[in-house]
Amino acid sequence: MIDFKSELNAEQLQVVENAYGPTLVLAGAGSGKTRTITYRVAYLLQKGVQPSNILLVTFTNKAAREMILRLEHLLGSTSGGLWAGTFHSIANRLLRLYAPLLGFHSNFTILDSDDSTSLIKVCIKEAHISTQGRRFPSPRVVQAMVSLSRNAFLALPQIIEDRYVSFTERTLELVDVAERYAAKKRESHAMDFDDLLVHLHTLLVNEPRVEERLSEQFRYILVDEYQDTNALQANIVNRLASKHRNILVVGDDAQSIYSFRGADIQNILGFESLFTSCKTFRLTTNYRSTPEILQLANASIARNVSQYKKSLTAVRDSGEAPGVVMARSAREEAAFILQQVDCLLSGGMSPREVVVLFRATYQSQTLEFELMKAGVAYEYRGGMRFFERAHVKDVLAYVRAIENPKDTAAWLRLLGLQQGIGLVSAQKIVTALHAIVGDEPHLTSAHLVALGKQVSGRSCAGFEVAAETLKVALAEPMLSEQISRIIKVSYLEYLESEYPNASDRLEDLHQLEQFAISYEGNRQLFLEEVTLGDEFANGANVGVRPEDRIVLSTIHQAKGLEWDTVFVMGLCDGQFPNHRAMSEEDGLEEERRLFYVAVTRAKRSLYLTYSTTGSGRSMEMMVPSMFLEEVPKDLVNEVGRTHMRALSHGTPSFMNEAPDFNEPMIVLNSDGERQSVTSHSFLKDITDL
Repeated sequence: MIDFKSELNAEQLQVVENAYGPTLVLAGAGSGKTRTITYRVAYLLQKGVQPSNILLVTFTNKAAREMILRLEHLLGSTSGGLWAGTFHSIANRLLRLYAPLLGFHSNFTILDSDDSTSLIKVCIKEAHISTQGRRFPSPRVVQAMVSLSRNAFLALPQIIEDRYVSFTERTLELVDVAERYAAKKRESHAMDFDDLLVHLHTLLVNEPRVEERLSEQFRYILVDEYQDTNALQANIVNRLASKHRNILVVGDDAQSIYSFRGADIQNILGFESLFTSCKTFRLTTNYRSTPEILQLANASIARNVSQYKKSLTAVRDSGEAPGVVMARSAREEAAFILQQVDCLLSGGMSPREVVVLFRATYQSQTLEFELMKAGVAYEYRGGMRFFERAHVKDVLAYVRAIENPKDTAAWLRLLGLQQGIGLVSAQKIVTALHAIVGDEPHLTSAHLVALGKQVSGRSCAGFEVAAETLKVALAEPMLSEQISRIIKVSYLEYLESEYPNASDRLEDLHQLEQFAISYEGNRQLFLEEVTLGDEFANGANVGVRPEDRIVLSTIHQAKGLEWDTVFVMGLCDGQFPNHRAMSEEDGLEEERRLFYVAVTRAKRSLYLTYSTTGSGRSMEMMVPSMFLEEVPKDLVNEVGRTHMRALSHGTPSFMNEAPDFNEPMIVLNSDGERQSVTSHSFLKDITDL
């Protein structure tokens, strides 16, 4: 028998012993959420509840496996018969039993993401979509639209109007493709991931006897990470709980950060209203972070209006106050982080205990480059390394073609982006170009005009777009402006048509523009450094075990994880909080929740960094994030020009120097001319304004 009183704290024990009927558990960061759920299941089993009468729903198969392993360790036996898994895996099991009621065979096929994309591609072709005017969205983008529509319980035209406004003129065609896609899946007796949930919901709504049978079977339902559920998922579990109403949902509204995936925070905020007899428990004892880190987290999230009020309490001993680090530029910010990472590792800290977090992938570019040059091995989470990203390589292909018109690989890449140009046509165009260019070192508009006369057939329109893009870029003397023109003339339209996350990728490209400013007048050096940067990165990781690499991660990817030392970089208004998110309903509060998630990843040391100037040509002043301004000053160690020293045990400690506000800086005046001013006078001027 398990001694629950000795193995759980008072908050956790209350949940485990008393969570009967509709129950909401507000589990703060690091409060032992998984432990509480696992012990609740063990408690039910020890009370004689049959495993088949328990439904445990998680958001990842990994989480489900972890809970099952913990449960078997507690019980000393297997937990056979327990229904545990993700929403999709549970739906799959149920649909295998009841598929004929929906007109499917029980051996229906599940389409993975690639299968779905391929099928949508066929539907687009069969719909004879016009290629005139704006590009039609790629199968991946169409798939994202359809998926969001179904999970959010919204019609496809509404999703297009809300999230994909640039394709509103294509709405009728998109609806046609979506209908063809649905028909083809049914003809093939196949379901995609969204269908698993949609069809289960349809089954419960249209077959009352099935709903009654399943709600009778599942006497106890437990749902993890409830703040991340969408409307469809919440409706399914509510229906399954309709008989016994023993539904236990566990989550933290303060960590609801996935609205872009369709997650609806109102599911958890409105749970008490939906179930009027609901019991609510709070897990606020934090086992992860120091009191100083939690004080900052509590003070920040308290600013949100739509939330359940709670305050985390630390178990750990006191440590240093979180550091707010001001740097003069993005490069200085990166250099500071690199210096401190070196200090930590030299002091004996495991690289796996160090993470650098950022709001968006483009923010990591400068730091990545510094790490590459220093030979520091790192693991990147949340996407590809900056210079390995497809959209970055696409734009660089144009720059390479300008610098070296005989760069066959660059030409094949940029021509491959154009409509109507296949590999064979691209190769013919490249061969013709080589003959035209001869021994001339750089591309000219004359070369493009001559080449255009030799291109015929279906390739003409696509080549004209590529040629016009290159001509406009060639007219710009500045490298950063060349990149800007490449994006605006044609690549932006391609980006929006090809990728569901086009806006995030566009921010990467704007960062590439800023990076290029340091290389104005030396395009060759720029391309060399970009290419060699990849080699530095690959070389730094050769033979390095994963556990010997520090981690770079987006905050979204870091949720649920923890590290000893956390750096949160790029804390400037417009970057974090993100300017796009600020324009959305609940956008600011979700951004603050994202900041809260970042802060609560740290166990012992936390550094919040920002730069006072952007990396653009105007050297514009950057304003610290409002999230930094909201935190009481006595909760942080504010640092100006910063140096660090390592204590004997490897813990970094601040040695402050006051910022030099009389140091000159360059700004643009009202006539667009460069002007030297002091930071003090500039700040005074904008304050007066």
